[in-house]
Amino acid sequence: MRSSKLKNKKSKLKNIESRFQRDDSKIFHFSFFIFKLFMKFAIYNQKAEKTGDIDLNDAVFNLPWNSDLVYQVVLAMKSNLRTPVAHTKGRGEVAGGGRKPWRQKGLGRARHGSIRSPIWVGGGIAHGPTKDKDFSRKINAKMKKKAFYTVLSQKIRDNEVLFLDKINFGMPKTKEAGEIISSISKIAGFEKLKTKKTSKAIFALDKKEENISRSFRNLPGIEIVEAANLNILNVLNHKYLIIANPDGALSKWKPVGAAK
Repeated sequence: MRSSKLKNKKSKLKNIESRFQRDDSKIFHFSFFIFKLFMKFAIYNQKAEKTGDIDLNDAVFNLPWNSDLVYQVVLAMKSNLRTPVAHTKGRGEVAGGGRKPWRQKGLGRARHGSIRSPIWVGGGIAHGPTKDKDFSRKINAKMKKKAFYTVLSQKIRDNEVLFLDKINFGMPKTKEAGEIISSISKIAGFEKLKTKKTSKAIFALDKKEENISRSFRNLPGIEIVEAANLNILNVLNHKYLIIANPDGALSKWKPVGAAK
C-alpha cells in the first residue's frame, strides 16, 4: 500500500514539474528581446570614435541559433568546393593487356582474358578513387540565406561585429590600414585584432574599393569582400566581422522570403 501511494505521489510531482518546465526557446527569445531593448549598436569612425547608432533588422540579426541548419549548409558549401584529385586507373585505363594471355582451355591453367585484370600484379585497381566522383550537394537558397543570418545573429550576441561609418584611402597605404586596425582594437571586445595572427577579421564593404583592398591585403589575417558576396564560410572562418558603411552594406541582405 505504501509503495503504491509513493508511486502516485511521484507521478503527481512529475506532472507538476512538466507543467512548469521552462521552454528554452521562449526564454531565449525573451532574453534577446531585452538585449535588443537595452543594447545599442554603435557606429565608429576610423579612429575608433563613436559617431552614432544603428538599428538592425530582426529578421537578419535576431535569429535563434540552429546548429543543424548551419551544419547542413556548411557541409554542402564545402562539398561543392571540392575538386577531386585522387585517381587510380582501372583495368580499362592501364596500358597493355589487350591480348588474351593464353588460350581458354587445354593448358591446365586458370582462365584469364587480360594481364591487366585487378588480380594481376601491374593490373588495374578495383574500386579505387576516381576524379570523376561528384561531391556536390544541393542546398536550397532559403536555407543558405537563413543559415548565414543565423551566424550573423550569433556574432552579434558574441560582440564580434563592428560597424564603421566609412573607410577612406586617397591611395593604397598599408600603413594607414594598420593604423585603423590598431585603433579599433582598442574597442572593448576587439582586442584580439592586435594579438591574433591568423583569420582575425573580414571587412564587408557596400561596394568594391580598389584602394581599400590593396591597403589591407598585406596585413595578415584580414580579408576584404563585398557585402553582397559575403557568405557563411567567410564569417565562420574569421573572429570578427567589420561592416563598413553599414547603411549601404546592410541593404544587400534582405530577410528570408523578401522580394529581391
